[in-house]
Amino acid sequence: MNLTGSFSLIAALSLSIFGHPVPAYAQADGGTGAALSPAAFDYQPQDDDERGLWMQMDELEREVKNSQSLIKDPELNAYIRKILCSAVGESCGRVRIYIMRTPYFNASMAPNGMMIVWSGLLLRTKNEAELASVLGHEFSHFDRLHSLQSFRNIRQKTDAMAWMSFVPYVGFIGQIGAIRSIFSFSRDMERQADLVSLDYLADAGYDPRAASDIWRRLRAEMDATAEERKRKSQKDNNGGFFASHPNSGERMEYLEQAAAQKPPKNYVRNEAEYRAALARWWPLLIDDQIKLNDFGATEFLLRQLGESGWTPQLLYARAELYRARGKEGDFTQAAAFYRQSLAADAELAESWRGLGLALIRSGAPEEGKTALHRYLRANPDAFDRGIIEMMAGAGK
Repeated sequence: MNLTGSFSLIAALSLSIFGHPVPAYAQADGGTGAALSPAAFDYQPQDDDERGLWMQMDELEREVKNSQSLIKDPELNAYIRKILCSAVGESCGRVRIYIMRTPYFNASMAPNGMMIVWSGLLLRTKNEAELASVLGHEFSHFDRLHSLQSFRNIRQKTDAMAWMSFVPYVGFIGQIGAIRSIFSFSRDMERQADLVSLDYLADAGYDPRAASDIWRRLRAEMDATAEERKRKSQKDNNGGFFASHPNSGERMEYLEQAAAQKPPKNYVRNEAEYRAALARWWPLLIDDQIKLNDFGATEFLLRQLGESGWTPQLLYARAELYRARGKEGDFTQAAAFYRQSLAADAELAESWRGLGLALIRSGAPEEGKTALHRYLRANPDAFDRGIIEMMAGAGK
């Protein structure tokens, strides 16, 4: 089985079924990978069909555990777990958290207690309160047995064991009729999970307004993608598989209204703490995002991050974005951003590398070679030293 491809397919299909993707394996308990004992759960499978469903999830755990996409950083895992526990309290002990290096906005839960967090979510949430709202939403699906309710509904309409056998394979798309038949109450589950997450936030002292802020930015990101690609924005498109989900605009509005009803107090968002915890991973997450070739969305995300101050690393990332696109004028624009980055931190080796490559492509080869030599001096053990030496020519 192609693990990455299978995981993506299962996640995409499950999104339609359960209102949130059934995850594969992800890093548990701060990097230990330890499983919880059955006694840790309030609910256990009640019949053979449900036990079969759990066995499917357990099998996915075992397979994805060795995925190269799994982020095993103990500090990052412990930090994400801390946010979940701050939101839902001691009940977080019923959940195993796993982080996958996947550059899209998503988090999900399976009925056996697996929670998966995609790295694209970490890039798009700006503070602990926003991330807590998403994690709380997923936990509420688990806590209220939404996945199992959906499973029972499917079982009433088709052969459940046959359905499970289709899950890992493309042939499952043929079950669209059964999937659509459960959309009506999946929408109610999504709304319930949204509103319960606000209770978690407020009780934990996190600002409940953070939940609607996420959807506002996601809508704006979709607009940015559409504008760059000269297409209609998909922000209000809830057709087909996604008919089970509240429209993103509707979601933003009812979350905003519900948050306004919470008792006023000194809520926190903890943005500085969040940025510090993600600092080590942030350059890799940005690099993953740039590789999606979605210039509009990536530029939007960088601008959002830049609202708190354009750091040398942010300027470097913006330069990389323009250099990666490579349209007319982009290499000149990229060089300008690299220079701004180096003006703030002349020791940032990657900016010297990028500047050199951008200058060579924009018609300034000698200046570009000089910048590449600066890169090699700043980073003598560079992974690409051989090719850069060839491009830079004789030493300077």
